[in-house]
Amino acid sequence: MITKQSIQSILKIILGNALLGLAYAKWMVPHTIINGGVTSLSLVIQKVIPLDLPVISNSLTVILLIVCGLFLGKSYLMKSIIGSLSYMSFFSLFYFLPFQLMIWLPIDFILACLVIAIGYYCCLSEGSTTVGVDVLALIIHQRNPKRSVAKMIRNFNLSVLVLGFLTYGAKSVAIGFLFSVVYTWVLGKLLLWSVNQTDEIQETVEN
Repeated sequence: MITKQSIQSILKIILGNALLGLAYAKWMVPHTIINGGVTSLSLVIQKVIPLDLPVISNSLTVILLIVCGLFLGKSYLMKSIIGSLSYMSFFSLFYFLPFQLMIWLPIDFILACLVIAIGYYCCLSEGSTTVGVDVLALIIHQRNPKRSVAKMIRNFNLSVLVLGFLTYGAKSVAIGFLFSVVYTWVLGKLLLWSVNQTDEIQETVEN
């Protein structure tokens, strides 16, 4: 049954992915900032296979969605499919729309960190995610629980950074690493704020 709360949740996930698609298409990709993940891997692949970036990115996402459904089950797939399809749509839309948001790299960097952190917050706070390298880490963890998911995700991202270094050079990777540190810090603050807000509401209801 579709409830008002579920509709609000879906709209929040779609909004989050709209922000992610905008930031990656108009700031991260034009500046070739490599920070790991599917979009960065797509930039690396584009150096070898000269296709439009959304074609590569969307193809990788669809492959990961199929792998997700095969190995992680329908439950995880359904939670991720809305986010994945939303991100693919918005990234493709903003990538091809003929307008620019680039001002100056330091300003673009700050804006990208803020917008992407808010975008991920909108998704994660509703239990959704765009399908990325976390899928591979979860599959390995499922078969070998001793393997740390966080460490595997970090290793996958580091592998993308190495490939990015070989194709785009040290500057793109260095900025990407700094970006990851800053946006995850902002994201952590947002998620902590969300938890505190939930606790306050719960205390108010109980009282």
